[in-house]
Amino acid sequence: MRTINGIRCMSDCAAKIRRNNAPLAALSRMLIPLVTALVISAASAATPEPPDEALRLLLRQAIEDSSSFADQFDAEVWLTDMSGRLESKMPAHGDRVSLLRTVHEEAARAELPPELVLAVIEVESNFDRWAISDAGAQGLMQVMPFWLNEIGRPQDDLFESRTNLRLGCTILRYYIDKAKGDLTHALARYNGSYGSRVYPQRVFDTLAKRWYRQ
Repeated sequence: MRTINGIRCMSDCAAKIRRNNAPLAALSRMLIPLVTALVISAASAATPEPPDEALRLLLRQAIEDSSSFADQFDAEVWLTDMSGRLESKMPAHGDRVSLLRTVHEEAARAELPPELVLAVIEVESNFDRWAISDAGAQGLMQVMPFWLNEIGRPQDDLFESRTNLRLGCTILRYYIDKAKGDLTHALARYNGSYGSRVYPQRVFDTLAKRWYRQ
């Protein structure tokens, strides 16, 4: 009898626990799919895309393009304006002007707003041309070195500003075109975090704070 009562008591207690915990169980059933979706989304956002054949061709053409860009009057006005904004990060006037001139030329070549390129550089490397990320990306625009092998130029130096900017601008332009002008999606692809808005928002915030056109 004692055993039977014990079993009955345990069954009653279990039923009470189930009744008392019913709201919690319902909440858990609602949260589990949401948490699972967030985990899957985070994992996919951190996965870089494989090399694209069309992008490989564009990069090969870009790096072999030896044409130069004449400085127009509006470019010089822009250069003077942006030089003052960059001074806190690059105090040396000669280095600062040289980099800004290269940024303007390479942005124009890729049909990108040069202010956008400056914002990407600030977020990616903070204007440290020797920067190397944990993933191995190099230079001002944090270009992955495997691209040099992909385009048959393993001897090129991603720490050289023009090489880095030419490849970086070409890659960004390609992703903008692929996203049909959606800059949020393009920036996320550039960063290898497609599906997340964190990186694009950092670039937008930097663009608005420091590099906006007056």
